[in-house]
Amino acid sequence: MNADGWLADTRSSYDTVAVSYADQLRGALAGTPYLRAALELFAGMIHTAGGGPVADVGCGPGHVTAHLHGLGVDAFGIDLSPAMIDVARRDHPDLRFEVGSMTDLNLADASVTALLAFWSLIHVPDDAIPAVFGHFRRVVRPGGPLLLGFHIGDESRLKTEGYGGHPMKVHVHHRQPVQVTAWLRDAGFTVEAQWLLGLDGHIPGAVLFAHRQS
Repeated sequence: MNADGWLADTRSSYDTVAVSYADQLRGALAGTPYLRAALELFAGMIHTAGGGPVADVGCGPGHVTAHLHGLGVDAFGIDLSPAMIDVARRDHPDLRFEVGSMTDLNLADASVTALLAFWSLIHVPDDAIPAVFGHFRRVVRPGGPLLLGFHIGDESRLKTEGYGGHPMKVHVHHRQPVQVTAWLRDAGFTVEAQWLLGLDGHIPGAVLFAHRQS
């Protein structure tokens, strides 16, 4: 799978579902206390680090970006889908959102205090993850915190429909935390904690806390 192909498919798929996706995700954090707790802990780490800009990479409609902002974090969002960014700007006009790809982040070196990728790595193929994590390390300041969320599993499947029945063409990759942890360490991050979520549910998830090594 070449980079241009999966990136184009992901962009067009989320352009198609942007409005319905935002409608379904609006208020979703209210029913997920463990994710809210993770974000609150992450916000506390950012405040301890002295504050500063925080990138929500793969922000979608911006609901997590806005939640972090409500916790006193100077968060801004980046997403591959222009339509998703339009929705984020519509729903959160006081926040900063921009179109961009985690495979080639248009951010200066060491320009953000922290970075968040909440279930936005699930469409990135395995062979592209090391480069993505390399960009994460490049843009985060030394010692800065990183928070990742992703599906747990050993499979990849093609998603052809979603969020109101709209057509999509994206691969959804489920990964084991040990593999994601290894990629992070290879990229120059120290992994601090791992939370496992919904282990008895249909699709369990994991949250990893890490920080960039100096």
